[in-house]
Amino acid sequence: MAVTATITSKGQLTLPKGVRSVLNSTTVVIEVEGETVVLRPARSVAGALAKYAGPNQPLRNVRERVWGEVTRAPKR
Repeated sequence: MAVTATITSKGQLTLPKGVRSVLNSTTVVIEVEGETVVLRPARSVAGALAKYAGPNQPLRNVRERVWGEVTRAPKR
């Protein structure tokens, strides 16, 4: 399946319904290899956030730490 979508000035992209249906997930993993971008469904968000979690950490605190790290990532 090939579809075309536009990236907004804020860097946002809306996945067409057909793509969302195929992914069957509201969270995706994005892999970039050269000029190729692959989206695949994230089956376990908890596993992806495990390295940020500590004992008795509310999800909100974990999410804030993750977003803080993501927003500091170097621009490409």
